[in-house]
Amino acid sequence: MAVRKLNPITPGQRHKIIGTFETITASAPEKSLIVGARKSGGRNNDGKMTMRYIGGGHKRKYRVIDFKRNKDGIPAVVKTIEYDPNRSARIALLFYADGEKRYILAPNGLEVGHTLLSGAEAAPEVGNTLLLENIPLGTIIHNIELNPGQGAALVRSAGTFAQLTSREDKYAIVKLPSGEMRKVLCSCKATIGSVGNSDNALERSGKAGRSRWLGRRPRVRGVVMNPVDHPMGGGEGRASGGHPRSRKGLLAKGFKTRSPKKASSKYIVERRKK
Repeated sequence: MAVRKLNPITPGQRHKIIGTFETITASAPEKSLIVGARKSGGRNNDGKMTMRYIGGGHKRKYRVIDFKRNKDGIPAVVKTIEYDPNRSARIALLFYADGEKRYILAPNGLEVGHTLLSGAEAAPEVGNTLLLENIPLGTIIHNIELNPGQGAALVRSAGTFAQLTSREDKYAIVKLPSGEMRKVLCSCKATIGSVGNSDNALERSGKAGRSRWLGRRPRVRGVVMNPVDHPMGGGEGRASGGHPRSRKGLLAKGFKTRSPKKASSKYIVERRKK
């Protein structure tokens, strides 16, 4: 995938950099794998705003993605590579030999016509899903489960990948995109390869309106608020606002917010790089 810079015939196109969509082979999603998606506008079930700066945006249909890859031993052919408005990665439509259709995240190098497999007999090739105990050390992986059978929870964003570095007893040591080294049970599944659409990080909106299409409302800095609204608000003129902190008073810029009693801390071998 590549990106293209537009010839700026309008102000909004002057800094716009978008993907080329050259890998996409279908314009309409598979009807049996889409469900309606309602927007919350940042409100909870009482109608109270719990997340600010959310609202509006283009209407979307949710594509049901198979993060479990639990059809072991049944080959599947890649039918299409499609755009998904709900995530940064592209998705691939699989036609299984038994007639079932499923969407998966499309890894780098996956093309229409490729045959994929999951389970113990699957080869460690791009797009195949195996248990961590069956994946060779040093392999680039994504879509990693945290609990067996739960479905992929880690490494799902466009262009991301993790690396299987070693195995200790019943755990595999995985280096995550953040640089963190973490223990994951060997009985958990992961998919070979890195997530596709790696040039997503190079894209630039070019105008504020594109953020509104995505459902993001304008964000207000705490420094320009009143003291009643934010700890950094108030002051005459352009006051700096004191120590950087959140709206609720939690310090930012280096203050550690992770709970020392968090249960998953024992699985972290090495913390992420600063």
